[in-house]
Amino acid sequence: MAVTATDTELLVQFREPATKEKAFTSIIKKYQEKLYWHVRRMVVEHEDANDVLQNVFIRVWNGLQNFREDAQLYTWLYRIATNECLSFLDQQKRKSAVSLSDVEAGLENKVKADSNFDANKLEWKLQLAIQQLPEKQRAVFSLRYYDEMPYEEMSRVLETSEGALKASYHHAVKKIEDYILNH
Repeated sequence: MAVTATDTELLVQFREPATKEKAFTSIIKKYQEKLYWHVRRMVVEHEDANDVLQNVFIRVWNGLQNFREDAQLYTWLYRIATNECLSFLDQQKRKSAVSLSDVEAGLENKVKADSNFDANKLEWKLQLAIQQLPEKQRAVFSLRYYDEMPYEEMSRVLETSEGALKASYHHAVKKIEDYILNH
């Protein structure tokens, strides 16, 4: 069984020309699934999630040489992924030139169009409820609920105070509870 290198070891390997690509591949393998699901919960569709994730890894490749290690690697990766999601959703809004509520209704319809969708199952009601949240609240809820990220880490990823994140998460939970109870 192969021993997985630590993030610090991978960063050292990335900075060496001879091991740069191998180290990058290891970083992708280590974080790809977690980042994919973080992105997928934000943008909903698999194809969109893959496109956004490609952009994330391009940005990581281009920026990793200058990564200062003042945060953990996964925090830095999540920040890039979250920013790419928000940019993607912004582009979707501009392309469609419709209101935010129309974009959110579109996300809700994408959830409903999933071949596994069953409106009676709580997990699907949860997904529909999450799509009703504003983008930043959706990011906060996703990081806390699914990724179980501590508020301290979230504040680095989202560049927001812990207090604001706790309030945002509380409001998101309340909106989700209201949606589930009333739909």
